[in-house]
Amino acid sequence: MTKISHDYMKFWRVIRYWAKAKYKLSTPDIDMILFLYSEDYFNKTKFIEFEELMSWDVKRFDMLLARGLIQVWRKGYGKHTTLYELSHLGKTIARNIYRKLNGEEISESPQLNPLFKKNISFTDKIYRKSIKKLNDFIKQQRYLSH
Repeated sequence: MTKISHDYMKFWRVIRYWAKAKYKLSTPDIDMILFLYSEDYFNKTKFIEFEELMSWDVKRFDMLLARGLIQVWRKGYGKHTTLYELSHLGKTIARNIYRKLNGEEISESPQLNPLFKKNISFTDKIYRKSIKKLNDFIKQQRYLSH
């Protein structure tokens, strides 16, 4: 049997669902945050360029700005266009997603994870069950590596 050295995406669907629930974001919003994470600064044209790959939402830029996920880095003046950056909150969301992909457990606390609250949908319960399995898998991997 071949040992796979990188298996980051195995639990991507579960992690993405967790991120959508925790941060109240859509899949395209998460995609945009992950794209912008490695961009130091960007203008609206760069944002729109990547957004063309997603489901069209004319309000996405303004919503991310209003929610504090992106922020103005430099106001436009003269020939210079306004530049934006991912905010501290946006960077935190991206970092947390990457941490989960790299093997950090997802909290099972109802205070930290909305999928562990009492009154949730059937789909949320299915993903909650998957998060428990993911956490068990992570603990087992950690145990086996010591």
